[in-house]
Amino acid sequence: MKIGLTTTVPLEPIFAGNHVPKDLNNIFITSTDPEKYVVNAEIDGFPYNTCSWIKGLYSVAIKEKMDAVIGVVRGDCSNTESLLDFLDFKNVKVIPFSYPYDKNVSKLEDEINNLMQTLKSDKYELKRIIDQVDEARKLAWEIDYLTVKDKVTGLENHYYLVNTSDFLGNVKNYVNSAKEFLSIAKNREKIDYTLRLGYIGVPPIFTDLYNFLSENGAHVVFNEVQRQFSMPFPESDWIEKYIKYTYPYTVKDRISDIKNEIKKRKIEGIIHYVQSFCHRQILDYVIKDSIDIPVLTIEGNRPGPLDERTKIRIESFIDMLL
Repeated sequence: MKIGLTTTVPLEPIFAGNHVPKDLNNIFITSTDPEKYVVNAEIDGFPYNTCSWIKGLYSVAIKEKMDAVIGVVRGDCSNTESLLDFLDFKNVKVIPFSYPYDKNVSKLEDEINNLMQTLKSDKYELKRIIDQVDEARKLAWEIDYLTVKDKVTGLENHYYLVNTSDFLGNVKNYVNSAKEFLSIAKNREKIDYTLRLGYIGVPPIFTDLYNFLSENGAHVVFNEVQRQFSMPFPESDWIEKYIKYTYPYTVKDRISDIKNEIKKRKIEGIIHYVQSFCHRQILDYVIKDSIDIPVLTIEGNRPGPLDERTKIRIESFIDMLL
């Protein structure tokens, strides 16, 4: 089956059930006309003041004829439960999944076991899949390392890390692509830049943010949530990785990770992206008050290029840091 994902979930049971995971977010934002997906959802009844990502996920699931959609109803978006209700109304099979708020391992194991039963995952195949997925993640970590060493751009980092959410539906294809990219990146000259920035928050709905930052001399050496998608915890077993994964849990977990990476990566300023109509906007103050370097918060609503006001704010922020 072709399984749509509303965000990162444990992939191993999906592959072990001989299914193909498809991150609906990535299909939506990399399409030739993502705005059309938003409009189609509004035509079908979604309110204007609903997150455009949710609208995009809905329309992609319908257009791409997903056999089922796994939606994270605890640990991601507060609108996902209603999205699943709407998809069920449209006769799309929905599979809810929850990350336990208290990070209880037994509760997470129960969720994963339920997922495996629903997907008819092969327990004997699972071990091979775990090893295969770990190999792919190691390549993603190497790409992230080369970003810190100024050999990989922020956009390239974003691409390879964000795609660890589904490994492009085929782990072997991802591995081949990552290995080919690494062979090129390792032999490059270092990137020329004037400022080291970090990016935190969900991946941007803006289609040109990384290019604009690069054009203004900023090298993005940290993509917070995208890096978390790659489960950067090499010492952990496969289930424990999904407990250490910061995004579905408290903001304290995220802040601890962000502060640690700021120090390791010598980051001089942070771009904090927030999505319009998203409950995570509430946490912007907590994040800003907890981080000791300058933070610029930018907000996006619908997919497309940066608006002029946001460009001016980013340029002013960069100027201030130089």
